[in-house]
Amino acid sequence: QVQPVESGGGLVQAGGFLTLGCAASESIFTLDTMGWYRQAPGKQRELVAVLATRGTTNYGDSVKGRFTLSTDNAKNTAYLHMNSLKPEDTAVYYCKLSRGDLEFWGQGTQVTVSS
Repeated sequence: QVQPVESGGGLVQAGGFLTLGCAASESIFTLDTMGWYRQAPGKQRELVAVLATRGTTNYGDSVKGRFTLSTDNAKNTAYLHMNSLKPEDTAVYYCKLSRGDLEFWGQGTQVTVSS
């Protein structure tokens, strides 16, 4: 069982930046993907960014050019760097790790962007 632990949520003004962290309980190289999803009140959960550990990174259309996903392999951690934040980025952000058919979700961290 892999347990992702998220960090870094909070309140930020529009135009600002924030970095979220997702620490895995084991080596990144044992995983197939590391990704971030978000869910705003009354909306469905949507993809923010997902990294295939042996391949490419894909971003949701609404965050392309503003958000970047990176990893620190020594710390088994994925980071979501969020720039030029907008009020519509306000949501609970969830980290998801996967291995084969198994998915491991974090508890979520709140990001609030004020206008």
